[in-house]
Amino acid sequence: MRALRITLIVFVVLGILFVAADRLAVYMAESEAADKIKSSQGLTSTPDVSIKGFPFLTQVAGKELDEVEIGMDGLTTDAGGGRTVRVTKLNAELHNVRISSSFSSATADSATGSAHISYADLSTAAGQGVTVGYAGKDESGKGRVKITGQLLGFSMSTYSTVTIVNGDTIRLHAESIPGSSVPRWEEKVRERTDMDRKIDGLPTGMRLDKVETDKDGIDVSVAGKNVELAG
Repeated sequence: MRALRITLIVFVVLGILFVAADRLAVYMAESEAADKIKSSQGLTSTPDVSIKGFPFLTQVAGKELDEVEIGMDGLTTDAGGGRTVRVTKLNAELHNVRISSSFSSATADSATGSAHISYADLSTAAGQGVTVGYAGKDESGKGRVKITGQLLGFSMSTYSTVTIVNGDTIRLHAESIPGSSVPRWEEKVRERTDMDRKIDGLPTGMRLDKVETDKDGIDVSVAGKNVELAG
């Protein structure tokens, strides 16, 4: 009986050591991944990386991770005309992540995520004197924003629908332009109100899925298959 108890204690101790080593390996891998993402995306803060599943070491040995969650702030994308738009928050979930033999890259079978862009950041990207705000939904249920500003000394205000174009661009398009009968007036107004904001830097295989507006800003859903992640 004494020998049995000693054997059980040994197995318990070994189990604890294995779990400790496994968790330490996860922590180190998450930290390394977060540093690489911060460096490659030019972020001002370190993103959160969480590797799911247990044990981690057997996943590494098999070169496939069950699930990886990533959260980051401070991502900026090209807004055209030399301006950028800030993505307030980006979250992503990667499933069945296959790691390359050299551990320099990985491919996820599927990925989903979401991003939030505030109206304040959209207004900044639109240019001086233009404000973008919440305007509810139109009769068909599509999200709208209200754009106000100054043009040639006149105050203007119009409603724009928000849609996804080509899987990588958020489009704001004015429904109608007041005073459009004036020659070239509509063209000039649309130069300030209509916007195509391409979201650069998405991993290969990942696309913008849908967009919705609320009182705090624009929420964008992303999704993809066979998403490639550079090392």
